[in-house]
Amino acid sequence: MNRDPQPRLVERRQRGMIRHASSPYGTSLEGLPLAVYLPDEGNAEIVVLASIHGDEAETTVVVSEALRCLPRGDLRAAVILCANPDGMLRGTRGNGRGVDLNRNFPTSNWSPDSVHYKSRANDARDIALSPGAKPASEPETSALLSLLERLKPRAVVSLHSALACVDDAGASHLGRQLADRCALPFLTEIGYPTPGSMGTWAGEHRLTLVTLELEDASLYTLKDRHVPILIDLMTGRIDLV
Repeated sequence: MNRDPQPRLVERRQRGMIRHASSPYGTSLEGLPLAVYLPDEGNAEIVVLASIHGDEAETTVVVSEALRCLPRGDLRAAVILCANPDGMLRGTRGNGRGVDLNRNFPTSNWSPDSVHYKSRANDARDIALSPGAKPASEPETSALLSLLERLKPRAVVSLHSALACVDDAGASHLGRQLADRCALPFLTEIGYPTPGSMGTWAGEHRLTLVTLELEDASLYTLKDRHVPILIDLMTGRIDLV
């Protein structure tokens, strides 16, 4: 694990593009590539995942900026900038078929019933999405499951917005560190049912999964607050255990 006091960073004037190579791990429902950025050498012990919900594009922007700050050779994590490209292009939470991918995982509590969300903080949770025809029915979900099986990471950090908390049902050391670094509340229960979620699936497979819910703030503020932390996460400067 890299323990230099400060990470090496790409010069600011060169941070306009990602210089790391991506690898395809599948395709979306509508044929868009699903891409992961992997370390040049060695295994990735952690997966950093953004935008499994297509209407949470700020997570992609923040993770992208952190990745663009890292020189080749310094990446230690597997990074997925967008797990739901069809939804992001539409600005929708679900994928191209209207499925909430974060309710499509093969868990013991998966349900065929519609799932509901709210589009604004003070709205009712009344907008319906499908959890899919069956668990892992969506190509985005099945491709992500295959990637995790291949990588066998020790932990996953999934970015969402905008509940402003760190949710970690397993109360892991990693989750507590992220909550402290991000100055966000640490929760082990989000407060409403999440059948078929990635977090539930990870818990059933004894995989640490930490949900980092960004706060409701401008992109400039989110980048200022979280990019340095994500850089440390991607370069192995935050302990997993």
